[in-house]
Amino acid sequence: MSTIAYTAIGRRKEAVAKVKLQPGTGEITVNEKSGELYFQYNSEYLNDLRAPLITLGLVNDYDIYATASGGGIKGQTDAVKLAVARAVCNMASEKRATLKPEGYLTRDYRAKERKKYGLKKARKAPQFSKR
Repeated sequence: MSTIAYTAIGRRKEAVAKVKLQPGTGEITVNEKSGELYFQYNSEYLNDLRAPLITLGLVNDYDIYATASGGGIKGQTDAVKLAVARAVCNMASEKRATLKPEGYLTRDYRAKERKKYGLKKARKAPQFSKR
């Protein structure tokens, strides 16, 4: 007998995370490693991606299986957090009313600005010389 799994995708900067939420004991697995190992035992990152479940009181009820790619660790953390929140909404749409005001369902669209012609970076100009 297979258990029901809820899936969702989250993005942040260049990071993309696919999350599968399954009934379990609160275990986190990212790219087939334990969440603690993958996020370098950083409690801020681990609490950040658990935040939607903490808000709803479901921390020890579901296991998080994530595949994260692109970007850095912080971007991947935020991508997993968004995916977890979306998966919870797929599970029960009435939970959306709790998660939305907390900002867990809002995709952070900020990304790196492109470099422009004639500039050194996106906005940094070469030093001006009068003579």
